[in-house]
Amino acid sequence: MTRVVVIGGGLAGLMAAARLVDQGAEVTLVTFGIGGLQLSHGGFDVLGYTPERVDRPFDALDDFIAAHPDHPYARLGTQGVREGVAFACTFFGDLFVGNSERNWLLPTAVGALRPTYLASPTMIAADPRADHDPVVVVGLRQLKDFQADLIAGNLVKQQIPARAIVLDFPARIREADASGLTYARAMDRADYRADFADALRKQLSKGEKALIPAIVGHRTATAFTDLRDRLGSPLAEIPLPPPSVPGMRLNDYASRHLQDIRVRWILGSRVVAIHGHDRRASSVDVATSGHIIELKADAFVYAPGGFESGAISLDSYGKVLETHLGLPVQVPEGQLIGPDRTAEQPLFRSGLATDDHMRVLDQQNRPVFENLFAAGGVLAGAMRWSEKSGEGIAAASAVRAADAIGDLA
Repeated sequence: MTRVVVIGGGLAGLMAAARLVDQGAEVTLVTFGIGGLQLSHGGFDVLGYTPERVDRPFDALDDFIAAHPDHPYARLGTQGVREGVAFACTFFGDLFVGNSERNWLLPTAVGALRPTYLASPTMIAADPRADHDPVVVVGLRQLKDFQADLIAGNLVKQQIPARAIVLDFPARIREADASGLTYARAMDRADYRADFADALRKQLSKGEKALIPAIVGHRTATAFTDLRDRLGSPLAEIPLPPPSVPGMRLNDYASRHLQDIRVRWILGSRVVAIHGHDRRASSVDVATSGHIIELKADAFVYAPGGFESGAISLDSYGKVLETHLGLPVQVPEGQLIGPDRTAEQPLFRSGLATDDHMRVLDQQNRPVFENLFAAGGVLAGAMRWSEKSGEGIAAASAVRAADAIGDLA
């Protein structure tokens, strides 16, 4: 049996681990933090902007790849991205809904319309192209991160008929300031959902669609459909700023699934070194519980995230570093930080270079180790947040790396 160590607990690490288990590997997943999935909006991006807004990502990918030869999608190809999305759909099941290869357009917590390829079924009714029902944005007095007036006002500016209301409906008795997670846990209870539906129903007119914060249940899978049925009106969630309840739902599901298929987890631990010889890695050192343990394996998948997780950083001398294993970083040529701070900065395209199999390359374009692969946000060449490409890169590179390890075995 092939032994694989996966480093990183975000979407790329989770999906790589699942794909490897499907291929019969024995997988140990090492993660220092909680992973970025819980900070996500709860959807799945493939390509949202090029910089023009994209309606059908897979129709745009070939031209996007041709224009961005250093992008991870150039290594993966359109078919590789499709394979990653297909595996994500299989892995997450009915937690994601597609839109016939179109991007959904879903409101954000400021009322902008955000393109995403796969979305939670709790959100899709918010796409203004689905119908022309007037919208009621529902705020909660005790939830400060959701400004109903702001959202409704920005929807109106986009020719979407909308109004705002605010309910005085605490998640817990006499609590003046609550988080989205507090509300989600309250929504797990049927009695709370019934009372909430009664309070909201009194504020709606016939034919109006309610857009509420993404708080309808944390652990109860049927909470949203139950609330919608009790309300008797169209209903959709709008994600809050991170940490997001929809992201937590995805992360909880993925974590439980990996535990069920017997992935070994080492939590709260940092990989600090990798060892090998003759261009083949043999083990990694993991700092855990005040000491170092050595994990030996046949292959390694490195998916620690990028700048946002601290895996890639800029030191005081202006040098871009990979902070955990000292791997060589590919840095764009020229000025890394331009004078216009509102523009995209080339610095953030820095990361690890790979070949088409996702093996990490050195400065001479040779594999650092034949059995060391990278996936997700640590890869060079993408501006994931402005392109809206992060989940597509994570899933496709995780699948490619896992399949390459299977081929080696």
